[in-house]
Amino acid sequence: LTDNHIKFSDYTEADFETLSWNEHIRRRSGMYIGKLGDGSSPDDGIYVLFKEIVDNAIDEFIMGYGKNIKITLGDDNMVTVRDYGRGIPLGKLVDAVSKMNTGAKYGSSAFSKSVGLNGVGTKAVNATSSYFYIQSFRDGESAWAEFSKGDMTGSGNTATTEKNGTLVKYIADSTLYENYRYNLEYIETMLKNYSYLNTGLSLNFNGTEYKSKHGLLDLINDSLSETPLYEPIHLQGK
Repeated sequence: LTDNHIKFSDYTEADFETLSWNEHIRRRSGMYIGKLGDGSSPDDGIYVLFKEIVDNAIDEFIMGYGKNIKITLGDDNMVTVRDYGRGIPLGKLVDAVSKMNTGAKYGSSAFSKSVGLNGVGTKAVNATSSYFYIQSFRDGESAWAEFSKGDMTGSGNTATTEKNGTLVKYIADSTLYENYRYNLEYIETMLKNYSYLNTGLSLNFNGTEYKSKHGLLDLINDSLSETPLYEPIHLQGK
């Protein structure tokens, strides 16, 4: 054998390792969220996490439930998303955010239309967040679960007077997303685009509402930097 070859005895059963679902996401985050980044680029991981949670809320709107989504970003980098859709079935709340290959979007009629179909997004947010909290409200009952880096730290059930829907709070893990900082312009652009594509949906971000009445026509008009020669032509329906 030359120095460029490895002896068979150097490759044994001891070289194999089985990772937990959250550790696999953390070590191979590129498979799930692309690059980590510090927030200076619109395709950095922190915006992917943000999008994954908002996408779930928009799926509820697409299915005809909940016209309002409330989103906040705190000084401590905590993102909070509250939708008023159907709420995750209480008995599946923990599985939905911490068990791979688990979801209601693989073929169920509950999500005949959906932004995300892989059942991975929320798990990636959970695994790569130093703090992750989710709570579901359904017809006077509620279930909640709390995690750190994907490991559950608490859960419970309680009665509630809250409207149906789902609440998610998380803080992206600074040991993965080093020295990260959110660029509000990237988030605002994302939310504007969501509103153009989902007429009638109201997205409230830190007190500012993003809502479009005319969809793509609003996108065109808002994007014009000069007075057009004629009004944009906008066709709807067949």
